[in-house]
Amino acid sequence: MSPADTHPHDASDTAQKPSRRRFLQSAAAAAAVSAAPLAHAQQQAAATPAVAPPPAAVPMMPVKLTINGHPYELQVEARTTLLDALREYANLTGTKKGCDRGQCGACTVIVSGRRINSCLTLAVMHDGESVTTVEGLAPDGDTLAPIQRAFIEKDAFQCGYCTPGQLCSATALLAEYRAGDASAVTSDVRFRPAQLSDDEIRERMSGNICRCGAYPNIVAAVKAVASGNA
Repeated sequence: MSPADTHPHDASDTAQKPSRRRFLQSAAAAAAVSAAPLAHAQQQAAATPAVAPPPAAVPMMPVKLTINGHPYELQVEARTTLLDALREYANLTGTKKGCDRGQCGACTVIVSGRRINSCLTLAVMHDGESVTTVEGLAPDGDTLAPIQRAFIEKDAFQCGYCTPGQLCSATALLAEYRAGDASAVTSDVRFRPAQLSDDEIRERMSGNICRCGAYPNIVAAVKAVASGNA
């Protein structure tokens, strides 16, 4: 009997084994490839944080102000400064935003007879109060206030950006002086100075900065009004 007769199926088995192995390898590779995108997508979904809902709208608050003798009822956010309420809501843009930190005095207005930096206070804090801005200093639309005329005559401004705050501050300064208020340079705080000296005016106007350096002319203008020469 020949070796071929002893093992009749050896040749066919040898030919089938590589084919079967390649089939199994191909199937395993295909399964791995198809599973990879799913696993990657699951990882991305787990790593992506949930999107927060949009914040709720900030509620508006009513504020009643008497500005330059006229009543205003504004709807503002609680965080709105008096400066922004005047400019953005009442459309009175004469009051200027300079440093927005209470350091330059460009936003000075007069609230209930007292000068303040409007950028440092909230509009809702002055509900029901009276506010005077540079637009309200003149007694009427055709006649300038004495301090406004004096600023023009004494050339007390250059670029003019700080001028609205300077005018409001000077107006309040004159009222404070006439009421007998002392300053840091008043020699005897028990008595009002006989006149507003240059030092008194500089001290009382020290909260208002002029980038152009028109200080001597500003002092001259305030002094002219205080002495009745304007």
